[in-house]
Order: sequence, then structure tokens, then C-alpha cells
Amino acid sequence: MLFDLKGEETMSLIVGMLYSAVRENSQRLHFITNGMSQDEVDYKGPNNRFNSTAQLIKHISYVDLNWVYRLKGQILPQTLKEKFGPMIDEQDRLPMAKGISLEMLISNYEIVLGMLKDSCAQLTDEDLDRIVTFGHDNEKQATIRWGLWHMADHSRYHQAHINLLRKWYKEERF
Repeated sequence: MLFDLKGEETMSLIVGMLYSAVRENSQRLHFITNGMSQDEVDYKGPNNRFNSTAQLIKHISYVDLNWVYRLKGQILPQTLKEKFGPMIDEQDRLPMAKGISLEMLISNYEIVLGMLKDSCAQLTDEDLDRIVTFGHDNEKQATIRWGLWHMADHSRYHQAHINLLRKWYKEERF
């Protein structure tokens, strides 16, 4: 197997490279969650003190969905906010996501990745310099280039949490 950060033929060079980093991390997410039972997907770590794999995948999907709409220069539609959100709950934590199958979580994430692919096919490398706002109150600014990089970095960050949850789950069960 050859590893590379080559984008799609329909994408400009740098946009394609950044998109491929997100795509590769989605493939890694499939790999690290393969074979998880529903109990493991819902497991919240020792003493139920951490976010579950379900919460983390839902969070990654929602963050990426928000970035897709920033790339497009559009407001996230309410229907998608309701389907994928919210970002945080009343206690400023990731919302509960118990009982949602891994297949459904991954399927929803794949929908977002398809939207990202379509959006990236419309971007030029020059578009990467465009500045967008983000954050809970849109108080931060970043270039689209940084946003695409952040999507890959953010996913990988939470994949480390999923790996740790898997380790703890196995230790508690065996």
C-alpha cells in the first residue's frame, strides 16, 4: 500500500492535499473503530468520566459539517443542526449520544465527508487565503487553508481518545 496526500483529480493541488489528509483520517477512524460492540461505542471510560466513542464521532462530524459550510460561505441549515448537533449541551460538554450504532455514526460522518469532497472540488488554491470566522460565538478567524488542516488535526486528536477508550474497555472487560 502506498501512502500519499494526493487529492482528487477534480481538486487543485493544495486543496486536494489538505482534503486527502481529512480523507485519510476518516479511513483511520474506520480502522480504529472496527469491531466495536454497542456497549463499547457507548463506554465512557473509568467511572463514566469521559466522552464515549459515540460522542466523539458525533462531535467530529458536527465540527466538520460546520467547516464545510464555512468553506462554502453559507450558514449551516437548521435541519442539519438538528440532525448532527448540537455542538455542546447545557453544561458546556459534548452532548450524550447513547444507543446510536457505530454504523449510523460512521454513515453520518461519511455524508459530511461527501459534502466536504464536493466543496473542495469547487475551491481553488487561491480560495485557501479566504478568512472565515469560527468558534462558539464566531469570535475566531482563520483561513480556509487552516480550517481544512484543522479538520484533519481535530479528527486525529479525538481518535487518540477513542484508542484510549478501547484500551480501558478491554482492560475492564478482561
